[in-house]
Amino acid sequence: MENKNVGLLIIGIATVMVIVVIIFNNAMRDIASQSCTMGPLCTMYDTIKVQTGISLSIIALVFIIGMVIMFSKPKEKIVIKTLKEKRKKLDLSGLDSKEKEVVRLIQEENGIVFQATLMEKLGIGKVGITRLLDKLEAKQIIERKRRGMNNVVVLKG
Repeated sequence: MENKNVGLLIIGIATVMVIVVIIFNNAMRDIASQSCTMGPLCTMYDTIKVQTGISLSIIALVFIIGMVIMFSKPKEKIVIKTLKEKRKKLDLSGLDSKEKEVVRLIQEENGIVFQATLMEKLGIGKVGITRLLDKLEAKQIIERKRRGMNNVVVLKG
């Protein structure tokens, strides 16, 4: 919430408090006038004045706090920026059809796929896929990472 809104909220609360104090003060005067036999010299009237003064002082303090908050600026502004990493467009020239097919399959899997999945989709054995991925890794198009007993193939760039 902005300082201005918080300040306005506090000032609104102070205004409601003033209304409550005025209503309470009038009710207390009615009670004092009905129950006090000494008239205006009754000590109840002095007590009402003291209570009203204290209440209005507290309300004035709340009102001032609201004004200070409303007109003060936040000390620092926090700005969070999200940077999106721009991926370089892969240069697929110089790749044979099998290498292009591997890159396409990895792209379909959002840039990361298990080596075993590539073997299944391409219908290539372990030795064939290893050699194919070795070539792509030498061309710095992919990177293999060991995950337990499996390799994960990650598209670079």
